[in-house]
Amino acid sequence: MRRAGLGEGPPAYAGSGYSVYEEENDKLTEGLREKVTALKTLSIDIGTEVKYHNKLLDEMDTGFESTGGLLGATMGRLKHLSRGSQTKLLCYMMLFAFFVFFVLYWVIKLR
Repeated sequence: MRRAGLGEGPPAYAGSGYSVYEEENDKLTEGLREKVTALKTLSIDIGTEVKYHNKLLDEMDTGFESTGGLLGATMGRLKHLSRGSQTKLLCYMMLFAFFVFFVLYWVIKLR
């Protein structure tokens, strides 16, 4: 009695085994391709975000520089003002304080 597959060419499972391994490799290759595509998309999105945030930081830097210049000019004016006649400035402040107190006293007395 002859057994099936013995002595007559390659065994029957050899072709099917190769096919199973090939199909498994194809599935793994497809999974790997999908993962690579996802990583590529993710890296492109990260690059876009980095460019956007760099642009935003540049705009903020420009804004801070202009604000720093404005504050520097204001500080210069304040220094110039403080070097001037301090007695005159003190006199104006005292007159303003007396006026405010007088108005408040008058409003409270009329109630």
